[in-house]
Amino acid sequence: MTFNSTATSLVKHHHARRVEVSKCLELLHHAYENNLVQCGENVREGVTFICNCCGCCCEAMIAAKKFGMLHPVQTTGYIPIINQDSCTQCGKCLKVCPIGAIDFEVQEVSKEKIEKRIKINEDVCLGCGVCARACSQGSILLKRREEKIITPVNSVHRVVLMAIEKGQLQDLIFDNQAFGSHKAMAAVLSVILKLPPIKQAMASRQMKSIYLEKLISKANSSKRT
Repeated sequence: MTFNSTATSLVKHHHARRVEVSKCLELLHHAYENNLVQCGENVREGVTFICNCCGCCCEAMIAAKKFGMLHPVQTTGYIPIINQDSCTQCGKCLKVCPIGAIDFEVQEVSKEKIEKRIKINEDVCLGCGVCARACSQGSILLKRREEKIITPVNSVHRVVLMAIEKGQLQDLIFDNQAFGSHKAMAAVLSVILKLPPIKQAMASRQMKSIYLEKLISKANSSKRT
């Protein structure tokens, strides 16, 4: 599903059809009931799309299934936790997990007794919550991840943040003609100045800019006062 100017463009060029809000909500509910992974564009403002993905044909889910440890898909800020005391080991969560992040683990309780328990691979898990919805016992709950997941404010924020994390901020700015204008550069600098100190330090190190260092220092001094 697409929204705003992106949707207008797709409808105009006959790549999509316009639907009413009520129909859109109905389709979202239908996708939810069929255990699809629902995720919007990774921004807090000006969202342009919502995806409803399955693990069999969605390229993003397939990539997460094959290369989960490399995190090809950004996780949510949550991770599922299993209450082993109430879990019946029915295996429903294994069947609905779109990327195969859940499996049985054999545990030796004693010399005479071996048990199978559901185990979630937290290094791969997307935190989509599909397993929690499928659990009829209510034995799976979502809790916040220890590592805070930062959701970019908008598309510029997202692109800059991704470039910093990949160590490619300088390439993004100097190799991209779109950032040749003062307005675009101002948007990039604005994003950097609003980032957490660690991300700012990474950006400053990649840019090797005395000007940027002074801007960050001045901005942080203003925050403290």
